[in-house]
Amino acid sequence: MNPNLNSLHPYPFEKLAQLKQGITPPTDKSPITLSIGEPAHATPQFIKDVLVENLNALSNYPTTKGIPKLREAIANWLENRFACEVNPETQVLPVNGTREALFSFAQCVIDSELPEKPIVVMPNPFYQIYEGAALLAGAEPYFLNTTAETHYLPDFASVPENIWQDCQLLYICSPANPSGSVMSEADFETVLILAEKYNFVIASDECYSELYDDEANPPVGLLQVAYKTGNRDFKRCVVFHSLSKRSNCAGLRSGFVAGDAKILRNYFNYRTYHGCAMSLPTQYASIAAWQDETHVVENRRLYREKFAAVVAILKDVCEIQKPPASFYIWLKTEISDTDFAQQLFAQENVTVLPGSFLSREFAGVNPAVNHVRIALVAPISECIEAAQRIKNFINNLKK
Repeated sequence: MNPNLNSLHPYPFEKLAQLKQGITPPTDKSPITLSIGEPAHATPQFIKDVLVENLNALSNYPTTKGIPKLREAIANWLENRFACEVNPETQVLPVNGTREALFSFAQCVIDSELPEKPIVVMPNPFYQIYEGAALLAGAEPYFLNTTAETHYLPDFASVPENIWQDCQLLYICSPANPSGSVMSEADFETVLILAEKYNFVIASDECYSELYDDEANPPVGLLQVAYKTGNRDFKRCVVFHSLSKRSNCAGLRSGFVAGDAKILRNYFNYRTYHGCAMSLPTQYASIAAWQDETHVVENRRLYREKFAAVVAILKDVCEIQKPPASFYIWLKTEISDTDFAQQLFAQENVTVLPGSFLSREFAGVNPAVNHVRIALVAPISECIEAAQRIKNFINNLKK
């Protein structure tokens, strides 16, 4: 067996199940689950229709590279959304959701045969795939603590030079999971300069990029800033996008990677052996999704509505802020995050995720302690009911 498997930590939702084990919540309160970032808004009907219309294509083997029409639709979307020119032939690859791509990408780009142990730099807290991908690639994670003091964004200037020298891959996530914080253009410029100086690859997880609060101010992306600053080949840059959150298609398992043609050529070779080609019906449905923005605008409106309602209910009993993007509330707790989550479930039958399940102690600090992640994915009526129960719970804590 791969010895690196022993380095993996239990997944956050495994920890959450253990935390809730043996607890019977009140039966007069219906369960409300706000712990997992699984969109509950309806998948647009036109996407489902295209999927069904192309079911006959299940009899055909798909290619790893995907059909030209899909890559062209993705390239056009990138051009319209991020004001950059992307070659659909060499700079785009479809993937079966960003989760599998974020993991397999590290297995492809990490060189574990070098004398120095490779380092993968990532934010802390983080999407757990980053850490698992690094460990199974034989690399050592280096965590960038994101705290209120850093506006829940990585402080790249805090990283010692010797770490950058051994860094082979940097994971960034903007908008961030779990805080919803958004990197600025200057932040992206910083990582581009660092990647050029120290010769590492940037993997920019942008799967929440289309869930933002201000219609006039969408989050910037890595390719956008690279292109604007003259890196028009996107050297060392790869972005990861998904239809899961943007289009409420989590079960479709459809996304893409785009960027540096040389890196993607090698990643394409890896994926050919990996055996992860996207089915043709999924590709056709994805084309339809990437070509439509009306449903995405409506999706954002629904999340704004939920944020406004929940924040209005909770603002009198706790410190709470609406994030600039994502569908998460990163809530500070007066007691430990695990106690908060456990007692909230026991008393109110509401499930949230302890922040410490998404982070590691690093440099003597666990930046996610005393935070819980609340995913506003349920229907608005459930989100309002959950907020009222959380308010009641917090008021009882203060007695």
